[in-house]
Amino acid sequence: MGTDRSTIEEKYKWKIDKMYSSKEEIEKDISKVKNLIQEVKEYKGKLSESKENLYKVLNISENASRIVQNLYVYTHMKQHEDTRINDNQGRATKTEMLSTDLGVATSYIVPEILAIEENKLSEYLKDEKLSFYTKYIKDILRDKPHTLSEREEEILAATSELSTIPENVYDMLAYADMEFPEIEDEEGNKVKLSHSNYSLFIKSKNSRVRKDAFEGEFSTYEKYKNTFASTLYGGIKSEIFYAKTRKYNSAIEASLFSDDVSLDVYNNLISAIDKSIPNLNKYVELKKKFLGLNEIHMYDLYVPLTDKFDMDIPYDKAQDIILEALKPLGEEYLKVIKSAFDEGWIDVYDNEGKKGGAYSWGSYDSHPYILMSYKNDLNSLFTLVHELGHSVHSHYSRTSQPFLYSDYKIFVAEVASTLNELLLINYLLENSKSKDETIYLLNYYLEQFRTTVHRQTMFAEFEKIVHQRVESGEPLTADEFTNIYYKLNEKYYGKSAIVDKQIGIEWARIPHFYSNFYVYKYATGFSAASALSQQILSEGSTAVDRYINFLKSGGSEYPLEQLKSAGVDMTKKESIEEALNVFAELVNKLEKEL
Repeated sequence: MGTDRSTIEEKYKWKIDKMYSSKEEIEKDISKVKNLIQEVKEYKGKLSESKENLYKVLNISENASRIVQNLYVYTHMKQHEDTRINDNQGRATKTEMLSTDLGVATSYIVPEILAIEENKLSEYLKDEKLSFYTKYIKDILRDKPHTLSEREEEILAATSELSTIPENVYDMLAYADMEFPEIEDEEGNKVKLSHSNYSLFIKSKNSRVRKDAFEGEFSTYEKYKNTFASTLYGGIKSEIFYAKTRKYNSAIEASLFSDDVSLDVYNNLISAIDKSIPNLNKYVELKKKFLGLNEIHMYDLYVPLTDKFDMDIPYDKAQDIILEALKPLGEEYLKVIKSAFDEGWIDVYDNEGKKGGAYSWGSYDSHPYILMSYKNDLNSLFTLVHELGHSVHSHYSRTSQPFLYSDYKIFVAEVASTLNELLLINYLLENSKSKDETIYLLNYYLEQFRTTVHRQTMFAEFEKIVHQRVESGEPLTADEFTNIYYKLNEKYYGKSAIVDKQIGIEWARIPHFYSNFYVYKYATGFSAASALSQQILSEGSTAVDRYINFLKSGGSEYPLEQLKSAGVDMTKKESIEEALNVFAELVNKLEKEL
């Protein structure tokens, strides 16, 4: 049995009840939104009549969206505390339905704006109040080729709730319903596998434990492979449906369009990683040799290189380390980090029924909260500093930009989190007290690079392949997904490792495949963060100022322009290659240490 949430000290739980302290407050906001929905409906067909009408409907819609965001975020975070509680599931579902209702009610706004004569719309935007919406309306005009008729937009809005079903089914199956087997730990104790302890067992210094965990984990996914294949195939079909309906050539084009990113950026990443696979295999060969293995399996890839050193990092100590490591970012940045630690932004420890993984989330009016399962190890330290990067980015964005322009694009979402990690590893290496610690940290950093850049790019290649296959009319079953994924693992690791058959089913374990073409942004984000972190360490306050301004810019500009202002050009292949050169240099450094 896992930990009961009620036994965890309050100081280690997030204080999300600051958002809503009672069910009555939730119902009050739901009523507000329903009233605003009725107000929005009154302006249907009237936006071109006057600038006042256009302003009023945009203002009402914005206010309603802000309240819905509060409701949606709170009810879902409450559900994630313990996914077994039906009342929390019910309230989360209720807010999803409310969000859909708002989407349907406001679906006429974009088509009506597009129907307004261009000169007339330009005159409207000269109005002092309406001028605030200039960028918002320009973005709508940019979307014009992909915007449908009023009735078609209404239908798509009504179906938006359906598009979340594959991911919801995945979450319920993977996190609430699936039962994993027991294995024996290093001391011979029977322990039930779970999402959270699998990540510990796969790093065990005992090869039998690693193998048992690997086989136990993936044999369980194998049992449910057809259900997982159906949900993933359904998610892909949904993405393709929306892309084609909106007149994009493909789902990937639709995904990249919103960030104003060309397909070349995506393909450049895969191409650059392809060329770096020999360095990846050199690293794996080093690991095999140092661990004294005749052959290295997929379940051996995560084991630390040294068994003479380990890091036990209690949560309170982790806070001190992070505050020291992030000093190059300045006092203003550190003040936000301290607020996260002291004001209940973080839900620290695992409990029964808690959603797996880690995230930073919040609404415009709330703190950017963090959910995680801290384990007193180096991985948890890095997870914490990673999510704090997201939270500080969100904090700066929300306190510097109005609600309408506060959401930064996903393309830049991983930059702040990864930059935090890079400053942390730099600090830890500089303060290493022994050769074993240096080896341990180099191995950790190279593992982070492998799993963030190489592994996420492999995921991106998997997404590209399966979407292309489905778009060409090919139905994909569990066996096809498994075969595609297995061959990619052979491509990446086949020259240095035994690619175990069970790794083929790992696609079923990856929740990010339900977030359309998201994973490549981890790799591009890492590359951008690598360049920016070097600038911060070498230039000091000048680079820090550029970086903080980037964090504060929110969604007021497109991502590639934001990054250029910060100091890195991601349209150039060299930006990715520079990060890969760092990996190659550190592999060589590790070889010398070994």
